[in-house]
Amino acid sequence: MPKAADTSDSTPQAPVQAQGSSSEAGGSTNSPTDPPASPSITPSAVADQITQDQSPPTPASTGQAVNSNNFVANSPSKNSANLDSIGRMIGKSSSRSQLGVGPVRQPHHLHVFSTKHNTHITLTSPSRQPLISVSSGTIGFRKAMRGSYDAAYQLGSYVMGRIQQQGLLTQIHQLEIVLRDFGPGREAVTKILLGTEGKNIRGLVVRVCDATRLKFGGTRGKKPRRLG
Repeated sequence: MPKAADTSDSTPQAPVQAQGSSSEAGGSTNSPTDPPASPSITPSAVADQITQDQSPPTPASTGQAVNSNNFVANSPSKNSANLDSIGRMIGKSSSRSQLGVGPVRQPHHLHVFSTKHNTHITLTSPSRQPLISVSSGTIGFRKAMRGSYDAAYQLGSYVMGRIQQQGLLTQIHQLEIVLRDFGPGREAVTKILLGTEGKNIRGLVVRVCDATRLKFGGTRGKKPRRLG
């Protein structure tokens, strides 16, 4: 009796198609309208980006040299440019009032030139323009009397009266006293400022300085006078 043919080996089997072969043959399975996949964004990366955007510019990045007071050095316009640069560094539009800095007021100057022969008193504006300029001869003293202590005292009292009469007290916010030489008028004007005549001026004084000329070498001095 003949054996039945074994069909397990002779029957052709359909080839097993690998996954993804249809996508390779027919293209990608994604639709053409689908957006591309976005990269993963972590919260730490977002925080670092925000910090970099909000951080103020440093002097090294701006190419400007900054001194110990946080002012920009070598600036053409010193005061206003420094304030504007600080405002840009802190990210705000700043002014003197916003930064707590008031307007800079230059003082008036009261020059007292006292020699042994005469006393000169000159009041100048902040731009060094003379407002009052008088001497002992202006109030009537003549010859040797111009160098006396009494002449200098009356001259100082006269200047204080002139300042009030001309209404200069409202213009003077700060006053600087400049003393020169060591005649009797030096002490006389000091007594005036400390007395009742100078009570309205005394509170405006911010500085007292000595402008006496000092000789360094130079030409030979005059022969001293000898009597007898």
